[in-house]
Amino acid sequence: MVLRVRRLVRFFLILGILISLCYAVILSPPVQKLFYPIPHSEYVYQYSRNYQVDPLLVAAVIRAESRFSHTAESGSGARGLMQIMPETAEWAAQKLKIDFHSEMLFDPQYNIRIGCWYLRELQDTFPDNLAVVLAAYNAGQGNVSKWLEDGVWDGQLNHLEELPFPETRIYVQKVLKYYQRYQELYG
Repeated sequence: MVLRVRRLVRFFLILGILISLCYAVILSPPVQKLFYPIPHSEYVYQYSRNYQVDPLLVAAVIRAESRFSHTAESGSGARGLMQIMPETAEWAAQKLKIDFHSEMLFDPQYNIRIGCWYLRELQDTFPDNLAVVLAAYNAGQGNVSKWLEDGVWDGQLNHLEELPFPETRIYVQKVLKYYQRYQELYG
């Protein structure tokens, strides 16, 4: 009986050590980076630098928007890695004086370029307020400007429940969570 108890104790001790080691490996930064990659990093870093946007924010947006699929297309028609609406991309292309047709949004380089430019535009429009920038990226700049003007939302992160679109609330929280994780892993 004593021998059985000792074997059981030894078994559970070894099991505990193995579980601890597994968690340590799974939670290690190199393994976590597999879950939080920076897809098409050459374009993310190039266009983030060009438009002065944090590349880790761009990676967080890509993760939230398309889960790294350059062929993603939403029900509303948003396309590519950063899920850009063709109308937004056409406007951006005019401002950037570059060619545009909607199929180009499936090209990672083109999509990331337009997405980084658009994030910069939103950051210039809503300076020093990442929650508002992300809400505008998701719900549209016009909607967010109207919410702020009409007092529907005060633009504060701790008042996201005031946002009329539940999807936008969830989106802002998700991107901020991913952004924080990217900063922990790559910052």
